[in-house]
Amino acid sequence: MASPQQDIILLEKKLIEKEEKLEAQHEDLIRRIEEYKEKLEEVSGLTREEAKQQLLAEVEKQETQAIARIIKEREEEGKLVASKKVQEILVDSMRHGALDYIAEYTISSIKVEEEDVKGRIIGKEGRNIRAFEQATGVDVNLDEEGVIKLSSFDQVRREIARRALEKLLKDTRIQPFRIEEIVLQTKAEVEKVMLEEGEKLAAEAGVFNIPVELLAVLGRFKFRTSYGQNLVVHTLEETKIGVHIAQELGLDANIVRVGCLFHDIGKVVEGEGSHVKLGVELLKRFNIPEAIVNCVAEHHEDKPFSSLESVVVHIADAISGARPGARYEDFENYAKRLSDMEDMAKRYEGVEDAYAFEAGRELRVIINPGKLDDSQTVIIANKIREEVSKALAVPGEVKVTAIREFRAVSPESSA
Repeated sequence: MASPQQDIILLEKKLIEKEEKLEAQHEDLIRRIEEYKEKLEEVSGLTREEAKQQLLAEVEKQETQAIARIIKEREEEGKLVASKKVQEILVDSMRHGALDYIAEYTISSIKVEEEDVKGRIIGKEGRNIRAFEQATGVDVNLDEEGVIKLSSFDQVRREIARRALEKLLKDTRIQPFRIEEIVLQTKAEVEKVMLEEGEKLAAEAGVFNIPVELLAVLGRFKFRTSYGQNLVVHTLEETKIGVHIAQELGLDANIVRVGCLFHDIGKVVEGEGSHVKLGVELLKRFNIPEAIVNCVAEHHEDKPFSSLESVVVHIADAISGARPGARYEDFENYAKRLSDMEDMAKRYEGVEDAYAFEAGRELRVIINPGKLDDSQTVIIANKIREEVSKALAVPGEVKVTAIREFRAVSPESSA
């Protein structure tokens, strides 16, 4: 019987033999792997490094397609989210643009408590009302009980007439000379009113420290329309919409605010060229910052956009002008037609002024009595009627009333 020591030696010998056998098998496996690799290289025509690069390229291609698919999915998702976000911003901006400002378009009304006041306005044989209409260029309607209506397409004339009539109603001395005196005073007052209106508009828009001259120009917005949309309404609406969009997008809301306020200022400036050109020239004279001037210059895309703020002014302008009920192109054409009628008459020698009434069916022409006699006045009236009828599409027959009145006023006594 073998001793324990012999058993251990025998066991170690067997382990060594197995280890050698396994090592031999391992070496044989490595040799076979190398043989297979060489055979694969021969069959594929690729070296080991080339095969590695090809494998990596295939993996990269697969991953690229997967990444592209993910990117496309994210883009589609982003478009949907962005579209919804844009809709939310625009709808919310339009809601913020709602105003409670009510603009008058062609008629102003004055309430009277006593009907006998209308008799004083008419005067003996209608001389007072004729003098008032001639001095103001508006049509006076006394038919409705308790109300006097003043009608004119020119809102400045109508405002002067309204204020002048309110003064006359408080004055017992209603006569042609007094009427003309009051109207002249009121015209000067309306210039001050425009400055006040400009201050109100700027304050409502949240813009301050504007030069006084520009405030006076902004005040004209109260008496100006664009396609039937009052410029005060349009400007405030656009400013509120633009500022809200700018705030939502993280842009400079102050540039957008002032750009919206000034964008149509050229429409109330006299001169040659488009309202964009006139507005830009005016703002540059007052050294308004370039970023704001660019908003005005680019709001109709007359030149490429120079900033996102300029784009927002353009968008806000489009929203305010395009919303249902904002503008009435027929009114703009109507006002232009009446203005053209008056301009045609004023071009004739001896004509001091002209006013269109009754939607263009009547044209009243004020003649300088020192330049034309009665016969020449009749001839001029006929010529004006013929030219207006041919040049403009006026419904019905155009009535031209030429007024030639000679007045002599003696100097007032010093007593």
